[in-house]
Amino acid sequence: MDASYLELLDVAKHFGGVQALDRVSVSVARGSVHALVGENGAGKSTLGKIIAGALIRDAGSMTLDGQPVSFASPRDALEHKVAAIAQEPSVVPKLTVAENVFLGVEPRKAGVLRKRSLKRAYERLAGSAGFELAGGTVAGQLGTADQQKVEILRALSRDAQLIVMDEPSAALGAHETRQLHEMISSLAASGKTILLISHFLGEVLSLADSVTVLRDGKLIKTAPTSAETEASLIVAMLGRPLTSTFPPRQPPDESASILLSVRNLRAPGVEDASFDVRAGEILGLAGLVGAGRTEVARAVFGAARIESGEIDFLGGESLGRSPRQSLEAGLGMIPESRKDEGLIFGRSSIENATLSRLGKLSTAGVVRRRAQRRAGRAVLDRCEVRGASYGAPVSALSGGNQQKVLLARMLLCSPRVLLADEPTRGVDVGAKQAIYEFLAELAAEGLGIVLISSELEEVIGLSHRVLVMRRSRIVSELVGDDISESNILAAAFEERA
Repeated sequence: MDASYLELLDVAKHFGGVQALDRVSVSVARGSVHALVGENGAGKSTLGKIIAGALIRDAGSMTLDGQPVSFASPRDALEHKVAAIAQEPSVVPKLTVAENVFLGVEPRKAGVLRKRSLKRAYERLAGSAGFELAGGTVAGQLGTADQQKVEILRALSRDAQLIVMDEPSAALGAHETRQLHEMISSLAASGKTILLISHFLGEVLSLADSVTVLRDGKLIKTAPTSAETEASLIVAMLGRPLTSTFPPRQPPDESASILLSVRNLRAPGVEDASFDVRAGEILGLAGLVGAGRTEVARAVFGAARIESGEIDFLGGESLGRSPRQSLEAGLGMIPESRKDEGLIFGRSSIENATLSRLGKLSTAGVVRRRAQRRAGRAVLDRCEVRGASYGAPVSALSGGNQQKVLLARMLLCSPRVLLADEPTRGVDVGAKQAIYEFLAELAAEGLGIVLISSELEEVIGLSHRVLVMRRSRIVSELVGDDISESNILAAAFEERA
C-alpha cells in the first residue's frame, strides 16, 4: 500500500435539521480495503455517497490521488474512476445483464449496438470475476443476489480505481459471499482501492486493512483492523457493550393452536412444501440463495400464483389468492427488498405505515388525515422508529428504521401470522437486536412467525424449529439441539439420493 489515495477533511452534510456528518476526516491508502462501520444513521452511506458523487457535501474538502476534487454527480465521479455499488441493487429491468453491466459504455458502431462485441466483453469480465451469470438474461428476472452481482460487474467494467461498496454482501448467500471476498482481496492486490461499508463485523475484520467508526455523524476513530475485535468495534459504534445478541426464547408450546397449515405447495420456484405454524412459534426457513425460501413466502401470501396444494389459515380459511385478501385475513409479510416491494421512498413514514389500512382510514374514498396520523404515529412509536420526523420522506431514514416502518405497517393489520423475509437485511448490530427483541415479543404475544434469513446465526438464535430448503423443496426439519449451523449446511448442500 502507498500513501493516501483518498483524503477527506472536515466533511459535513445536513438534511434539513439533521446533521448527517459533522466534520468527518478520513484518510484511505491506495490499494487498501478501508471499512466504514457504525449504526444505521451514523453517516456511513452518506459519506460513501459524497465520495461517489451521489451527494454534494456542505463543507469540508476531498482530494483524490493528491488532487482536490468535488463531484457533482456519479457520472462526474466515474470520469475520475470512482464507482459505487449501492446497498439496494439498481438495474434496468428490461435490459439484459450484459447491457446493464456496460450501460453507457456499450460497444457501438455508428450508434448501433455491437451485440457480438458486447457478448465477448461481458464473458471476459464475468469470467475474470468468477461469476456464473448469463449475460443474455433479462435483469428484471434476477433475484436480489444476482442483481448485486450485476452492480459489482458494472463497477469493474468502468476500470474504477476507487470502488465504494455499500453492503455488497447483504443479499448474498455463503458461496456468493466467499466469491465476493476473494474478488475484493484480488482487486486490492491489483492496486485498486476499496471503501467497504458493512454491518458484518467479521467481514470487516477479515477483509479490511483499516476501519473507521462513525457514530451519530461524528468520527469516533480510525484504526488498523489488526488492533480491533468485534467487541471493540461494537463498543465504538454503540458507545456501550452489546450485552446479548438474541433475546431468550420462550419454550415452544406444542399444544398451541395451528394458525397456518401448508400442504404440498407447488408454485413458481417451489416444487414441494408442507409445514405448520403454531401460535407463539418462530419457524425458521433456511437454505442457500435460490433454494425457494422467498418463493414459498410469496406464494403463501398471495403474491405469486399457486399451481397446486392447500393453504389453510386459522383452521379453515383458504389463502394464497392475493396479498390484499391475506392482509384482511390476518396474514402479514415483510418483503425481501424494502426498495422494490416494501416502501414508497418519496412518501412519509406515516403514509408508508398506513398503506395497508387506507380503506379503514378513508370515507367515500378520501383519506381521513387526522385518523391516518393518529394510527400511524401509534404504530411507529411502538416500533421505535427514530431519525427524521414521521412526516418526512421515508428515504431520509436509515435502513434499520426503514425496516421498522415495514414492521409498523404489518402491525397495523393486527396479523396472526407474520412472514418475515430477511427482516434485518442492511441493518446494523444495534438495530438488529431491537428487531430481534420485537419479533420475540410478538411471538410471546401469540403471533406465529415464519423467519427467512440468509444469516444462519439469526435463524439459529431466534427459531423454535428450522426447515431447510434445497432445490425448491423442504428437505429437513430441525428442532431443539439439532438446530445447528453444521446440520443446516449439511441439509442445504447434500445431494438427494
